Amino acid sequence: MPEGDTVYQAARRLHSALAGKVLTRSDLRVPKFATADLTGRTVLDVTPRGKHLLTRIEGGLTLHSHLRMDGSWKVYTPGQRWSGGPAHQIRAILGTADRTAVGYRLPVLELLRTADEHRAVGHLGPDLLGPDWDPDQARENLLRDPARPLGEALLDQRNLAGIGNVYKSELCFLLRATPWLPVGDLPAEHLAQLPALAKKLLETNRDRPARSTTGRREQRLFVYGRAPRPCLRCGTPVRVADQGDGSRERPTYWCPACQPGPNPAPGAHTRRPSRPRITN
Repeated sequence: MPEGDTVYQAARRLHSALAGKVLTRSDLRVPKFATADLTGRTVLDVTPRGKHLLTRIEGGLTLHSHLRMDGSWKVYTPGQRWSGGPAHQIRAILGTADRTAVGYRLPVLELLRTADEHRAVGHLGPDLLGPDWDPDQARENLLRDPARPLGEALLDQRNLAGIGNVYKSELCFLLRATPWLPVGDLPAEHLAQLPALAKKLLETNRDRPARSTTGRREQRLFVYGRAPRPCLRCGTPVRVADQGDGSRERPTYWCPACQPGPNPAPGAHTRRPSRPRITN
């Protein structure tokens, strides 16, 4: 599941493969930009911004992409078999003399002027893995709507950028609060440590091939994907239910013993426990 750490890793791979090199192949497979030709231009850099990727290209252009749930960028050497999915799922191809970057299932792909990048990412809050990180601003953003459930507020990229569904569940567990607790009801000491804890989790995992919040090799996550197995802290069965993020419902995991506070509203959809696919 692409979150801030995953996008950071993707940007690093793309930057290593493309930056400073001239494009010899360019194929954007979305109707609006299908005729755009970037060949002959040099890729300047690839920068992550929250869950967004900005590939900056000579001539004042930026290719903006977003992975959302299933998107990915793969890098191949000449002659290497492409294995990111069937051909009809390819949305972008950027090739140089010795590397080819292929974007699969990209729900967001647009070519814009670099000077207009704010149109794509200007709404984002402080980036947990970016140079603009500001813990005080992130905390202030979260408190703008104190009645909002903590889990929803953490997923709102306008508050702080980079947290997805996995880190939302794990952060709430570490803060000993249910994801349905209003942000304003979070104890002051926990609210004070939230930005630093979130940053630590993403920074720790940005260089890891397998995401872990526990530090354990075999049990990498505290609650995400663990329902109905026992909580690693107290042994109580972990629960899972849907929680909205402002756009759609998402599976949310929590320990009812370790995380005091409100539970899902009566009538809310409680999921049958399963083991979701966890990608890094």
